[in-house]
Formats: sequence, structure tokens, C-alpha cells
Amino acid sequence: MSHPPGLDLDQLRAHLDRERPGLVGGPLSGRLIEGGRSNLTYEVSDGTTKWVVRRPPLGHVLATAHDMKREHRVIAALHPTKVPVPEPLLLCEDDSVLGAPFYVMEFVDGTPYRTAEQLAPLGAERTRAAVFGLVDTLVDLHAVDPAAVGLEDFGRPDGFLERQLRRWGKQLDASRNRDLKGIDELQASLARTLPVSPAPTIVHGDYRLDNVLVRQDADGADRIKAILDWEMSTLGDPLTDVGLLVMYSAPLELPDSPISTTATAAGHPSPAELVERYAARSGRDVSAVAWYTAFAWFKLAVILEGIHYRYTLGRTVGAGFDRIGELVPVFIEHGLTTLQGLHGLQEG
Repeated sequence: MSHPPGLDLDQLRAHLDRERPGLVGGPLSGRLIEGGRSNLTYEVSDGTTKWVVRRPPLGHVLATAHDMKREHRVIAALHPTKVPVPEPLLLCEDDSVLGAPFYVMEFVDGTPYRTAEQLAPLGAERTRAAVFGLVDTLVDLHAVDPAAVGLEDFGRPDGFLERQLRRWGKQLDASRNRDLKGIDELQASLARTLPVSPAPTIVHGDYRLDNVLVRQDADGADRIKAILDWEMSTLGDPLTDVGLLVMYSAPLELPDSPISTTATAAGHPSPAELVERYAARSGRDVSAVAWYTAFAWFKLAVILEGIHYRYTLGRTVGAGFDRIGELVPVFIEHGLTTLQGLHGLQEG
């Protein structure tokens, strides 16, 4: 039987039999669900039960960028809470099993909605409810007391926004090979207008509709069954998650874009409605949300420029990468106009 790249099923089976005797019933089969720049995710089955295995990308040496232990730790801490995460079953830090650390968790059935087209069959009402559910689940995550679940040392909340801005500025400097109109102005404006963060919470770091699994229950309601992709999670400013969610909810018309956008789906709540719902349910002051949204536009512009930079060097191949460079100025422009709106409010 063929083994997916990076997943030796015989080694995995032997390890599971040692560590979790009786978990696996029959011969294992597996397939790569997704991979690439991010961590690799596999679906594994013994013919009766399915599990998910996560490991770093092949040949990746920056262990800190893809820390399996951190991901496993946060979902293990959150599993007993009302925040929906898959049940973690095992963490293996021994490189000799699969060539890298990995963890195994339960398989959760559900759909990660990536495009407006995928949402279309749900219709306007169900789409609206599912996206509001995304906000409600984020409120639940931000309501978890980090100390109560053993995550009090999961990050350094002091100076969080300054460090984030510095970090993404460095990322930008590392991939500069063309003039990007307005990006320095956007970075400087963000630095000049840093808001005061609310009390720190567990932050997901990449919270959006295609990083959760949605499934319709017997009562007809579409509910979030699991939040996935915790590799950016830390302790920090909860409004960074809100800003990112607002950014992804802006109805961008990006034909053939490799960036996931569901905001043009019928029934999708507007950014203002999402912010209003978050504020009402969390009780947090969201008056500076424009800053966090502008920061999200900046962050995405930097990420996209990095991909474009690697593409120009011939290091990234695949559909859509040739068009990413054209998207970067769009994100910069949105960041600047969002911040100008904030200044207008402050002056008004």
C-alpha cells in the first residue's frame, strides 16, 4: 500500500499500538488533506474509525514556526471547554517515528467554507446564521480564562501589538524587491495610532470561516463543530482576531483569487454587523476596531508580498500565484482607507 508523502503508515501504526493499545482496529490507510507552506494534515483510517495527523512540512527546519507541541497543547487545553476543537489523542515529539514531531486527533466531520460559491447552496438565511455562529464561537474562545485551562504562560501579552507590528514589518523587509506605494505609510500610521489592548485572551491568530468546520445538525441549524489551524495561536489582544474576521468579511471582488473570500455570498453579514454582534456578546469595547482591521490588511499584504517574492524567484509554483502580486496594492489601499476612517472618527 502506498504511503502519503511524510506519513509512514507502518511506523504510525506501530507507535499507536504502543502508546494507545486497542485504538486502531485494522490496517491503516491515509491521504494528505492539505499541505504546502503550512503544516501537513492527513486523514487516516483503519476502515472503521478516522483520525487526523498533523506534522510540519517536509524538509522544514524552522521547528518554532510549526510547533506541534503548541498546537496540541492549546487544543488539549480547550477540549474540556465549550470551545469546539477536535479531541487530541496523542503527541509524539520523537522524530524517529515520522521524521518530525506530530500529533493525532479525532476526525471531525464538517465543511470548511472557502468561497461564496460553496456557501450558495445553503441559501441566505443559513449562510447568515453560520457566519454569526463564527462570531459567537470567537466570543466563547475569548471568554476562556487562560489560567483556568493551564495556558497562563502560552504567550507574552505585554507589548503584543507593538511586537506584532514589528514582526510583520521585518517580514516585509525580508521580501522587498519592488516599490509598494503606500505600505510604509500604512505601517507608520499603524505604529503611530496603536490602541490600548484590552485584557489578554487566547487568540487564534487566523480566525476565519475556512479554518472552522461547519455541519448541519438534526434541528437544521448549521453549527461550528471544530476550530482548526491553531499554529498562530498565543495569548494576546482578542481584537486582532476580530480585525482579521472583519477584513475577511469585506466584499472584495477578486476574480480567480487564491485568497478565500466568502463575503459576497447571499446573506453574509456585513463587517459592521459582525462587529456589533461581537461587541454585544463579549461586552468588549470595539471602538478601535478600524485599527485592528487596518492591521489585518497590512498583515495580509505582507504575507501576499512574501508569496509574490518567492514566486518571482521561482520558488513557488501553482495556480493563482502569478496573480498574487497584483492583489498586494489592493490590500494596502484598503488598509489605508480603513485607518483614515479611524482618524476621521477620532477627529470628529
